Amino acid sequence: MEEGLMDFGYSRVSTVGQDLELQRRFLLQEGVHESRIFTDFGFSGKSMQREGLQTVLAAVREGDKVIVPKMDRFARNAEETLRVLRELTERGVSFQFGQTVYDPRDPMSKLFLTFLAAIAEAEGGWISLRTQEAMARPSVRSKLKGRQPRFTPKQDAAIARHMDEGDMTPSEIADLFQASRATIYRAAQRHRDRKAASR
Repeated sequence: MEEGLMDFGYSRVSTVGQDLELQRRFLLQEGVHESRIFTDFGFSGKSMQREGLQTVLAAVREGDKVIVPKMDRFARNAEETLRVLRELTERGVSFQFGQTVYDPRDPMSKLFLTFLAAIAEAEGGWISLRTQEAMARPSVRSKLKGRQPRFTPKQDAAIARHMDEGDMTPSEIADLFQASRATIYRAAQRHRDRKAASR
């Protein structure tokens, strides 16, 4: 299995008209492995509670990097964007948007990122009505189906149990299920989401 420092890619499309392939191509060109590209379909950038994004944030560890094609694909909420980036920085995880690597030690870098996050949030407000109209059409909603999970709910539960009990490391679990470490984190998160929803 893959060891060492890793790059994780994140992309998001809120409407069918947005081009996911361009985002994917950019991430591949930046060296992100296909298995570590996570995508959210049909989600607004205002909320950070998206499965793909939360999986990336759970999977990264010190020395890893999160790469997004553009700031507005990451989020359209300036306050939440800055909060998440502070958390990543504290964990030793770097962040790249487009060709720019965010440097929290550089005041100009922080100012530039804050400016971009605010613009992304404002732009989200401008297009929200058009997005709502598109999502109201059943034909559009039916197309916004993400990739089906690799594991069954029982397998997700087994993975989550191993992680919660700590009897195996994430890499050992990945070896056992013949999957990447990122896929294992995603499976565990799905199980936790199911448990939370059933309460």
